[in-house]
Formats: sequence, C-alpha cells, structure tokens
Amino acid sequence: MPETQSKYYLLDTNILLHEPLAFLNFEEHHVVIPMVVLEELDNIKDRHKDVSREARVAIRSLENALKDATPEQILAGVPLAAMQGAHHAQGTLSIFPDYQLKQSDSALNLHENDHRIIQAALELQKQHSKAKVVLVTKDINMRLKAKGAGVKLVEDYRTDQLIDDIRFLSKGFVEVEGDFWDGVGEVTSVQEGRETFHEVERSVLPAVFRNQYIVDQSETFAAKVVGYDNQFVRLHDLGFERMMSYKAWGIHPKNIYQAMALNALLDPNIDLVILTGPAGSGKTLLALAAALEQVVEQGIYEKIIVTRNTPEIAESIGYLPGTEEEKMAPWLAAITDSLEVLHKHDESMESSMNYIMNKANIQFKSLNFMRGRSIQNAIVLLDESQNLTASQLKTIITRCGQGTKIICSGNLAQIDSYYLTAVTSGLTYIVERFKDYPGSATINLNGVVRSNLAQYAEENL
Repeated sequence: MPETQSKYYLLDTNILLHEPLAFLNFEEHHVVIPMVVLEELDNIKDRHKDVSREARVAIRSLENALKDATPEQILAGVPLAAMQGAHHAQGTLSIFPDYQLKQSDSALNLHENDHRIIQAALELQKQHSKAKVVLVTKDINMRLKAKGAGVKLVEDYRTDQLIDDIRFLSKGFVEVEGDFWDGVGEVTSVQEGRETFHEVERSVLPAVFRNQYIVDQSETFAAKVVGYDNQFVRLHDLGFERMMSYKAWGIHPKNIYQAMALNALLDPNIDLVILTGPAGSGKTLLALAAALEQVVEQGIYEKIIVTRNTPEIAESIGYLPGTEEEKMAPWLAAITDSLEVLHKHDESMESSMNYIMNKANIQFKSLNFMRGRSIQNAIVLLDESQNLTASQLKTIITRCGQGTKIICSGNLAQIDSYYLTAVTSGLTYIVERFKDYPGSATINLNGVVRSNLAQYAEENL
C-alpha cells in the first residue's frame, strides 16, 4: 500500500479495555500499540477487577496475533489477515518501543504514561510524514493534550458507537400530540378474541420498530407496534385506561410510562426488557414487582437472579465475611429497599420479606457468576447496567437460556465508570441494537415519582 494512502492508528489503553478486539476493526490500515499500553494492561489485569477480564482478553488476543512473529517483524508490523476472527482486518499490527523515547527530545514529562503515548504518536508522525497518523483514545482530556502537543489527528473510538448524541437514543415509545385518531386517515381494525388490532398507513408512523409503544397526549389511546411493512403499521390496541389499571405484586403504575414498562415486563413473549430513566422513576421497583408476580403468583419462571455492576466488589468480596448473597448485600441495597416498599404494610415486614425471598428463590449473585453459565427458567434483574461496556453486556445476555427473561435497568446520567460515557455505555448500545428485535422492548421512564425532593433535584441540579 502506498505511504500516502495508509493510516496508522495508535491505540490508547482505554480502547482495548472498552473493546479487547478493537485492533481488528481498522480494516486495511496499520494498528500500533505503544509498549506502555501493554504495561498498563498487565497492571490492570491484576489490580482493577472491574475491567480485569477485558485486559486479559486483550493481552491474549494480542499474543495470538503476534506469537509467530520475530521481534523485527513485531516492530515493523505483522499482517492481521491470517488471524482467526480477523475477517475485516487486512492491515498490520505492531508494537511501538516507546521505552526508547528520550526526555531530552520531548517537552512532555515522559514519566507519565499518557505523555509516552502522545510522544509515540508524535514520533510516528515524524517517521511517516506522508501518511496519516491517528491517536485513538476515549479520554477527552488526553485528546486535548495530544492536540496541544502537536498530534494532528486525534479521534474517539466510534466503531461500536451507534449514536452521537444521547438525545437521539430510542425511548421505546412515540408520544403523539393531541388525539391519535385525528391524524389517521383510513384504518382497518380486526378483532381477535378480546384483543383489537389496527392497520394504519405507514405515513402516519413512518419510523417505527417492533414493540414500540404509541400513546397520545389526550390520554385516550395506547397501542404497541406488532408488525409493519412499507405500506402499513399493525398496532395492538392496549387501551389507555386498561394500561393504567395494570397491577403487579400490588403495584399500580403512577404514569403511562410505568404502564408501558409493566406491559413489557409482564409479556411472556418479550425476553429482554430495557428500562432507562432518571433516579426515582421506578425502574427497580417495577422490575422486582413484575418478577415476583411472574415467579410466585403465575409460576412462569422458577427463580429471580439479581446482579449489578460493582466496581469495588471484585477487590473486596473475597475478604468480606459470609455467603455470596451476604457479600453482595451492600451493593444490592436498591433491591432490598424495593422489597421493603413492596411489603411495608405487612404485619411482620422482616418475616414476610424472608418468606418471599425463599418462595421466589431470589438469589443475589456477583456479576462474575454470569460468565460461563447457562441460566434457565429465570428472571435476571441487571441493575445499574449503564456502567457496563457493550462486550460485558453481551457476555451476560448470551448466558440466558430457554425460558429466561432479562431486565436491564440503568440511568445514563449516573455513569461511574472512568471508561464510559452516555453514548458509549453498553446500555446505550443494546438499546439501539435490540430496538427492532421482536423479543425485546425498551422503555424510558420519564418523570421522577420517588418524591418531590428527588424530582426537584433531578430537574435542577
């Protein structure tokens, strides 16, 4: 490939933690890994347990790609085409020896790892002056420093980023102004048993997907998209008042958004329910109430597995006393709080909760429990999933076997992970990837129902 056409992509450590096989996604171009990135991965795999698996996968994959190469070939660039799984990678992979960089040649303090990576990009610019050298990092501050230091091309990693602005994320429903029927021309309605279905022209709802809810502001119409083609959209008429009368484990919806969520949560044909929304919108409470209803009352599932992302837990869980459930308890307080709300009117709340915990076979599990398992006939509640990467969520979802329903909930405004933003969160990724899958539904729970104080804080702080 001529030097003027080739590109050199220098990857920061956070790219490989975000997606361990990211180095295979640059097609025919050259991928360069600075030596300091390997040092950071080696450190992270033992000390930072929340992303240790990603670090180990990245190290093994890099070793697999370079294992048969000589030191000279690794510095020059090893072709990726022959690597298993590298279907689109036709470029090369090389290691940049940044340990050879001299402090006297740089204005940056090379004792800092970020500065060594930036200086490596500057050295590549010198070596390949006719090619494009791109530093790829998810660290916003590092992108600013790199440009200030003279790196001409600096980019975020966007291969798995499906939207550029979180405001464009699918909410899972369409709110129609006024009365829905005022904007509908010809319609065909069919009665199937007790259920009513309508076929409206596609021009009325031009951008729809399966299991998307349609509600109007006049609070008279509520339906769900069950099919569509180029001409018509098929709607299942759910009835606004009927949806507001839903009940699960004694819980009634407080608004139409919660009603839509309950409809999806209680639908046995929907295997994946994604609940997004602000703190206090009822995500965890609704998920737990629906799970108890379907396990204890309806007997559809055999157990409830509760888990969540816990950045601190992997480093400390082994030293905490008690069983796995007891160790997980501090990080699953939101679930136990919701259980208390669901049983606060019982004469003996503690004994009632213990009875339900056993009756519903509620299990609190560490996220590591999900890997390598096949979960059957269960409801999996995955709380705080905004802090997971796309690859982590894929690992969990692919563990779900026959008869299992998974409920992912999270608030994209409260991301604790250093490596993620709202648009790169795994929660955002699965919302977009699964939005037209017939076995999934997404609901954004607008409005805070926890308290007036919580609502004011959400809206004004």
